[in-house]
Amino acid sequence: MAEMSYLTIENETSDSFVEKRSEFIGYIKPVKTNEEAVSFVNEIKAKHWDAKHNVYAYILRDGQIKRYSDDGEPQGTAGVPVLDVLQKAGVCDCCVVVTRYFGGILLGGGGLVRAYSHAASLAVNAGGVITMELCNLCSMSCDYTLYGKIPSLISDHGGKIKDQVFEDDVKLSFLIPVPNYEKFTEDLTNLSLGKGFADIIGTEYVKA
Repeated sequence: MAEMSYLTIENETSDSFVEKRSEFIGYIKPVKTNEEAVSFVNEIKAKHWDAKHNVYAYILRDGQIKRYSDDGEPQGTAGVPVLDVLQKAGVCDCCVVVTRYFGGILLGGGGLVRAYSHAASLAVNAGGVITMELCNLCSMSCDYTLYGKIPSLISDHGGKIKDQVFEDDVKLSFLIPVPNYEKFTEDLTNLSLGKGFADIIGTEYVKA
C-alpha cells in the first residue's frame, strides 16, 4: 500500500562554511532515480574537479535505495555522517554532495564527522523540507450552477484544481488528499442533491 505522505527537499541549492581553513560546500538536489542521483554527483565532481573530496549520500523511495561514498576520506567519517543527516531529517528522493577543499590542517576523525554532518545539515535546511501528500486525481462534469460551489468545496477538503474546461458544462480535474476523499464525496453528494459524481482517474503525490 502506498504511503499517505513522505518528506523530501523542495529546491536544488547549496551552502558552505569553513573549518580550520578547510572549506566545506554542501549541495543538495531533489532526485527520483539512481541515474538522476549519479548524474548530480558527477556534475558536482566535474564542477569541483580540483577539490580534495566530493563526498555524497542519497536516499530514494523507489526501491528503498540508500547510497554513500567517503571519496577518499577515512572510512565512516564522511559518507555515513551525510547519510545519517538525511535519515534523521526523514527525507528521501534527494541527494547531497559535500565538496571539501583541504586547508592544510587535519581535523581528525571526530572533526571530519562533525564537519560533514554540519555541511549536510546546512544543505538540507537551505533546500527546504516539504511534505508530499498522496492525492486522488479526480475528474467530473457539472453544470454552471453547481460549478459555482465546487472550487470552495475542493479547497475545504485540502484539494487543488488542476484543469477546467468550459463548454456546455464544466469539466474539472482536481486533486483530493486520499484521507479526505470519502468525506469530500459525501459532501459533494449533499451539495449537488445527488447529481454530482467525481471519478478517480489516478493518484499522485503533491506538495502539501
